[in-house]
Amino acid sequence: MSSLAMEPAVPVVSVPRARLRAAQDEGPVVKAVLIGLALLFFVLFLLLPLILVFMTAFSRGVLPYLSALSQSDTLHAASLTVLVAVIAVPLNIAFGLAASWAIVRFEFRGKSLLTTLIDLPFSVSPVIAGLMFLLIFGRQGPFWDWLDANNIRIVFALPGLVLATLFVTFPFVARELIPLMQMQGSDEEQAARVLGANGRQMFWRVTLPKIKWGLLYGVILCNARAMGEFGAVSVLSGHIRGQTNTLPLHVEIEYNDYHTVGAFAAASVLAVLALLTLALKLWAERKMVQDGHRG
Repeated sequence: MSSLAMEPAVPVVSVPRARLRAAQDEGPVVKAVLIGLALLFFVLFLLLPLILVFMTAFSRGVLPYLSALSQSDTLHAASLTVLVAVIAVPLNIAFGLAASWAIVRFEFRGKSLLTTLIDLPFSVSPVIAGLMFLLIFGRQGPFWDWLDANNIRIVFALPGLVLATLFVTFPFVARELIPLMQMQGSDEEQAARVLGANGRQMFWRVTLPKIKWGLLYGVILCNARAMGEFGAVSVLSGHIRGQTNTLPLHVEIEYNDYHTVGAFAAASVLAVLALLTLALKLWAERKMVQDGHRG
């Protein structure tokens, strides 16, 4: 007789499902406390500040609000914010697609280093990043003589704002696509290659349709951070009115100059962008879930 047959049978204890659910469920008091705390934090730190921004912006009426938004410095700050985002976001899309494709589909030396570098902006303060670029491209930097001789301005100019925005935003697209592509696998790409598809056809007809909602989700987050970035851009902008001030910097300057309506009017624009970003984010999440169920 085998040793397995000689082992005593282990009794199986069946636990009723109702008892399991009761053990997993929290009491009504605990539920009420947790829900109440969550709602309290939501009201105090999200809803109330948002309401106060719009109340202060319209505190003197609609005409002063519109007048503050139509000032030349405000319009320039808004247009510069959009311009920086228009430049930085497509570059981040290209980097995110290339980095995620390389990390998920290939094995190569330095793969773990590349993955770590993608997360670098999450662990480095934006102000420190701005100071780093200031030390590299500023008057005390190693490239200043060459830049000055060729009349190229990076610090206190548009290229510096774009560079700072790129640094703080480039993880967003890649970090959305890498886990999505790992989850989906490469079976469909391999089948397309066996059927004779080249790299471009495989990307446009197979890969991109599968990752389109994840890509859109990353782009939404990237654009929101690009338009709302303050720390790194503040260091490299020089706070020059009508030239290098983005909308978040314009809010600070208006508030420091005691132009309360102007500051909160510009802040209300950023708040609307945040709400729009939240709505688009929820919509993209829903699309990703629907595509996951279909898959």
